Amino acid sequence: MTNATMAKKTTRKPNAAFMKPVTPDAALAPIVGSNPLPRTELTKKLWAYIKKHGLQDKKNKRNINADAALKVVFGGKAQVSMFDMTKLVSKHVK
Repeated sequence: MTNATMAKKTTRKPNAAFMKPVTPDAALAPIVGSNPLPRTELTKKLWAYIKKHGLQDKKNKRNINADAALKVVFGGKAQVSMFDMTKLVSKHVK
């Protein structure tokens, strides 16, 4: 296989559903902003917020500890796993 064919196989087209802009609701807007943005950007901003505020659990990195703003998004839960987080955040976008 040549380098040209290898490069062609590894390039991926972004999923249209992930690129479609979503609008955060009032609970999520303080964390990621209120402007419509693709789900991929929303996830990046959410993780940037978590890392900036040191909310990733120190012992189990898969858990996210909620501050006051995230507690609203997480339905009042003090801690959620990163897998549950995506499900809970999706309830706050239109």
